[in-house]
Order: sequence, then C-alpha cells, then structure tokens
Amino acid sequence: MAGIELIQRTAGFGERTAVEDWTGNFTYAELLRVSRFAALNLLGDKEDLGEKRVAFILPPGFEYVALKLGVWMAGGVSVPLGLAHSPREIEYVMGDSGAETVIFHPDLARKLKGASFGAGVRMRKLPDILRPARGELPTVREERRAMIIYTSGTTSRPKGVVSTHLNIKAQISSMAEAWEWSPGDSILNVLPLHHLHGILNVVLCSLWSGARCVMMDGFSPRDVWDRFGKKDLTLFMGVPTIYSKLIDCWEDSSARERVRMSDSVRGLRLMVSGSAALPVSVLEKWKEVSGHVLLERYGMTEIGMALSNPYGGERLAGRVGFAMPGVEVGIFDAQDGRLEEGNQGEIRVKGESVFLEYWGKPRETESAFRGGWFKTGDIAFLEHGGSYRILGRESVDIIKSGGYKISALEIEEVLRGHPLVEQCAVVGVADSRWGERVGAAVVLGEGSSIELEELRGWASDKIARYKLPTRLLVLPSLPRNSMGKVIKNTIKQSFQI
Repeated sequence: MAGIELIQRTAGFGERTAVEDWTGNFTYAELLRVSRFAALNLLGDKEDLGEKRVAFILPPGFEYVALKLGVWMAGGVSVPLGLAHSPREIEYVMGDSGAETVIFHPDLARKLKGASFGAGVRMRKLPDILRPARGELPTVREERRAMIIYTSGTTSRPKGVVSTHLNIKAQISSMAEAWEWSPGDSILNVLPLHHLHGILNVVLCSLWSGARCVMMDGFSPRDVWDRFGKKDLTLFMGVPTIYSKLIDCWEDSSARERVRMSDSVRGLRLMVSGSAALPVSVLEKWKEVSGHVLLERYGMTEIGMALSNPYGGERLAGRVGFAMPGVEVGIFDAQDGRLEEGNQGEIRVKGESVFLEYWGKPRETESAFRGGWFKTGDIAFLEHGGSYRILGRESVDIIKSGGYKISALEIEEVLRGHPLVEQCAVVGVADSRWGERVGAAVVLGEGSSIELEELRGWASDKIARYKLPTRLLVLPSLPRNSMGKVIKNTIKQSFQI
C-alpha cells in the first residue's frame, strides 16, 4: 500500500459507501480495488511513475475518484482537465504541465478534438486503465508532488499550482476538524472537479472521513432540489451563484412545492458557500428559504481553506471568520509590517497547507512569498475579536481613485440592494485625471432600464460620494468562469470599448 495517509485511511472504511453516482453505489473496498488496478495499468513495466504528470478528463463519478487515487498510488501527479475547457485551454494545460499521458472517457473524446499535443503524449481511454491487473505498487512519500490545479486565470494566464501529499493532508485535516466531518456524513457534489473546491473540500474530505460522496453530473437547480428531497444528506457546498439559482428555482415553484423544498434541506447539518464573495442578500434569502445561515469561508488554490466562520458559533454576514486549525493568518502593510486588529491590509498565510510552487515558474513562486508568508493579494479588514472582512483583490477589487482606496465589493453590496439591479460588478476604469474611476456593470430585471444619475442618487445616502459610480454599463449578463466568479478584466475591457 502506498505511504499516503489519505489512501491508508480509506482502507479502514471497508464496506461503507464511498461514492454514489448515476450508475450505482460503490464501497471503499471497491474504490481501493479499482484504484489499484488503475495504478498498475498506469505503471505498466515501470516501478514508479516518479512524479510524471497524468492529465485526465472524465465525468464526475466513481471512475473519476478511482483514477485520481490510482495516479497517486502509482507515484504520479494528477492534472485534472476541466469539462468546460476549450481544446485550446486543454492544449495549454497539457503543454504547460508537461503531461505525457492524457486519459479520457469515450463520451468526452470530442473535447480533445482540435487540441494539438506533442508527439510523446499518450492518449488512453478510461476503460483500459481500470481493467484488472496484478503487480506491486511503489511506496510514495508524502513529501512528493501530488496534484497540479490551474488557477482560474481571471487576471492572467492560468498558473499550475503544485501541492504535495503533505499539503493536501494538512488542508483536508483542517477542514475535517473545523467542520466536524464524520463517517456518518453524506455530501452532494455539483462542483467542477478541476478546481480545489470540488475535489478537495468535497470529495477528498469525504474520503478522509469515511463519509459518502454523492456525485451529480453537472448542476441543475431542479435536479439538486429533487436530490435534497431524499433527505439523506448532511452537507452541501456551493458557490454564491449556485445558491442564487436554487433560490430562483424555489421562487418559481408553487406554494406547496416551496414548503416541500424548504423542508428537504432543514435536516442538513451544514451548508457552506465559497469561491466568491457571498452577497448579504443571498445569505438572508437562503436563510428564509432553508433555515440555514450559510457558512462563508475563505481560501485559494494555493492555500486550501485559511479562514472560516465558526461551525458552532455565530456566523456574521459579510465576514469570512477566523483562522482554520493549523493555519496561521495575518494582515500586512505594503512595507511587510504585520498589522494589528482594527486595520486593513493584505492577507498572508503560513502553514503546511500552503502549496509547494507554481509549476515551471520559479520567479513567480519566489515573488509569491515574503518571509515565509504566502501573499494572497487579497485585502481584508481585521476586526476587533479576530474576524476578517474581505475588501477585495488588490489587483481588481481595490480601486485607487483620487487618492482613495475603494473596495469594489462594498459598492457592489450596496448596488445589489437597488430594486432593479439583479447582478452587478464594480471595477476601476482607467482615467488620466483620477487614476481610476468607479465603473458599475449591472444586470437589470426584465424590461427595466436605469440611468447613471438615477443610480448615483439612490446610492448617495448609503456610501460616500467618492465611492459612487461615475461610469455605468447595463449588460444582459456578467461574464463568469466555471466557478461562478465574475471575470472583471473582461468588464474593464468593455468599459474601454
């Protein structure tokens, strides 16, 4: 057996259900058996993959999990590809990671058409990798590289974030402790598995704890509500957009259906929101719909989860809580001085959960750290009592206008309260006089219209004058990536057209 504690722990859960998907239920014993087959087939005549990168594009489900563990058992580094990625994006990840093997499900072969891989890249179909095999597996030390996940690329070309098995173990164990995971848990996953949120917070935490992971093939609000209706789940994790769509589905249902839907989720012990700022309006509406106060937390691909509202205590709207177990967090000024409570500065993180490196980018890796602290690039206010309030990313959410540093997230929260505004994103628009102007891109209710001065007048008693938008765009929808994050650089470009 490989020396990876996550895999060693799964062996102790035997006949408990590990994964449920649309094809059936699979025990931990079955998962380990098929993962071993995958590892042996990947090895072939080799003794150890020696951290060779193995890319794969598979639908979420039992086979996905078995292959991921199999790559690790063979000593390889997993490189998950996104189901929504274009051939060009897949080509980039393959080239940047140097993956020599790409494994694909036959139903997803079309996703690879048009992508050009190097002559040495081997393409293998999923069924072949999972066929029965015999042999010995290597012992894999936890200090070795385990996974490369590519950042969303909202501000630049995606970078490959490299985590070791130790990094992953630290991230999982921290969440398991903070959110009190147990073998009795059942979690529904609707998140993409090429991002940390889905693969780590949901799938790997579930395996670590001996829980059951129910996998859905993509997200459909109606299907999720129907699955809630079975009342056999204890956990759910999503992004704000998912909760907004679930709310919309609830509102579009009859009064009788609403009662049934709300009742179906009251028995869950925890519902979590992350990957993007949670609008207070969504938090409040979800409480009305479900009875749950969503637990908001803060994390990044590079660090796992760093901050979280308490599982058992009061959860404050607009806050991301306190440092997770085993994670050291602080805020720092531009001169690298650590700040006390009552100040705002850049969030920096230290601990075993912090990633190893950006793949093939030593300069970027070096510049991401200062004195052993990882520089997140996110600005927060550290409140008295130790709770953090995210103000935004230094690069896209902090607008520098006329000598002021303005939080785009604060303005967005105000504008969402306008009766005609359904969605909004605030950005800094380059200006020769002011440095940047406050630009608001809004999505309005059907048939609605609004002028800039009308919006400014409405918001004038809610935020300072210098924070009021001076530019306005009305859009049919906001550009988002696969995790529901608004792509603000695209909006900035729209203002400049």
